[in-house]
Amino acid sequence: MKENGDVMVPVILSGGSGARLWPLSRAAFPKQFLPLIGDKSLLTLTLQRVEGLNGLQPPLVVCNDEHRFLVAEQLRVAGVDDATIVLEPSGRNTAPAVAVAALALAEQDPATVMLVLPADHLIPDHRALHETLRAAHEAAASGNLVTLGVVPSRAETGYGYIKRGAPAGDALAGADTWFRVERFVEKPDLASAERYLGSGDYFWNSGIFLFKAQRILEELDEHAPDILHSAREALRLARRDLSFTRLDSAAFVGCRGESIDYAVMEKTGHAVVVPLRTGWSDLGSWSALQQSCPPDPEGNVLLGDVLAEDTRNCYVRSEGRLVATLGLFDHVVVETADAVLVAHRDRVQDVKRIVERLKAAGRDETDFHRRVFRPWGWYEGIARAERFQVKHIQVNPGARLSLQMHHHRAEHWVVVRGTARVTCGDETRLLGEDQSTYIPLGTAHRLENPGVIPLELIEVQTGSYLGEDDIVRFDDQYGRNQQA
Repeated sequence: MKENGDVMVPVILSGGSGARLWPLSRAAFPKQFLPLIGDKSLLTLTLQRVEGLNGLQPPLVVCNDEHRFLVAEQLRVAGVDDATIVLEPSGRNTAPAVAVAALALAEQDPATVMLVLPADHLIPDHRALHETLRAAHEAAASGNLVTLGVVPSRAETGYGYIKRGAPAGDALAGADTWFRVERFVEKPDLASAERYLGSGDYFWNSGIFLFKAQRILEELDEHAPDILHSAREALRLARRDLSFTRLDSAAFVGCRGESIDYAVMEKTGHAVVVPLRTGWSDLGSWSALQQSCPPDPEGNVLLGDVLAEDTRNCYVRSEGRLVATLGLFDHVVVETADAVLVAHRDRVQDVKRIVERLKAAGRDETDFHRRVFRPWGWYEGIARAERFQVKHIQVNPGARLSLQMHHHRAEHWVVVRGTARVTCGDETRLLGEDQSTYIPLGTAHRLENPGVIPLELIEVQTGSYLGEDDIVRFDDQYGRNQQA
């Protein structure tokens, strides 16, 4: 193990819900897992942008318990097989997550430098980022609490700002000097944002931090001892679950929710800011996503099956069906299988209000897409009415669902591709394409894919209650206790 702060561990915070990017981002499948820019998810891009840094160790990812299999699968696809995945039973903002990560890393080496990265940001210029991180690493290894401040390119009202103070030390050759943080500033109005841009003394708050594990623990102990205590208890009582570290629910849920900015960075006398001179976006709204994509000659960003006539300065995205626009200016249109959003670009920050109304009405569209991913594959709703629903199910090669039963529904399965191994009561048999079976209400059953190609089937459910919580699970290789 290297010493004196040479070791750097990416701590990736993947607990956000991305509500402002509804209907594409949902609580069960938020924006960090989506390919919003290109064909790779934002989490994958976050992992890739730090590759090649000196002293870089395997990442530690803090995520919501419900997203554990999404994180594990995306790490696997990215070729990262040695990451530590810590599960939060409930979101408590970034300070508790950072505290847990710091406690875990300090047990191995208190001098470890933590590179705290949100999982859902965009930084296309990896070389510029690496140059900035080398300077920031030097500042953090010297005992400072470092934040990266993005040099602003416009008067932006959707970001928080950092005002720099006096120079704090010389960085590496060719890089910027570190500056003391004079203050953090909330999202400003337009006049203030223009003033900040003109002064040259303000940076966008990137939410990227570097500090030694022991140093941030000392600062938490001074400025937020209750958060540190809860995090310590949650980690002390944590248990291993497959390849995950599951924090103790009671200890963590009782923790005060707070951002690391509020809990420590705005209170400490040891905060420094290193300028980041490259493109950056938190992709926090549809307008931010539009600004991150190259426009056509009419100023439009058109993705998917889109036909735009007399349309300017719009972001139009189709995930499936044809979307046609006529005489539309300065709008966002996003189509998914079960919802369509149409909003003026000036109102995209208010998309959360739509999500809140849907939640209040008990609508599933806040949490799930029509296609719902599970550790064994996915299912997609095709049709639903009173007392029946139809699903398209795919089971990955070698995967299997839990051994389970339902109190209120029976199921009919028709195999359309691959081979299914079906357990129904005391009988187990193989089904090929065009074969079917019936699972009576109250009968223990299991579905498996013993083949090397995906298993696809059509499921018809009939019964008095068709909710996903009507599952009694007897055995499950994924350690779940509800929802298949």
